[in-house]
Order: sequence, then C-alpha cells, then structure tokens
Amino acid sequence: MSPIWLFRMSKWARNPPSEKRVKLVFAIVAAGVAIWGIEKLGYWPDWATAERIRR
Repeated sequence: MSPIWLFRMSKWARNPPSEKRVKLVFAIVAAGVAIWGIEKLGYWPDWATAERIRR
C-alpha cells in the first residue's frame, strides 16, 4: 500500500464526502454490476460486444 493512499484516507477521515457524492459512487458501481450481470446471463446484445482484432 503506497503512502499516497494513507494521505487520501486521512483526508477522507477529516473531511468525509457528501451524501450526494456517496450516492453517486454507489449508483455507478450498481450500474457496472448490473451490466456485468446482464452480460453473464446472456442478455447482452451482440452489437454491444467488442471483438478482438487479430494482427
């Protein structure tokens, strides 16, 4: 764990983020988990799937 994270954690402990920002972060994480779940269940459309290009 680098010392930069320690400074960031101490900053957050002294000045915690607002409730609005915490809700925003949780909404973004929930959207990512929902997309991942839809893809794993097989409901993700083929047109939205990236294909690897062989060189």
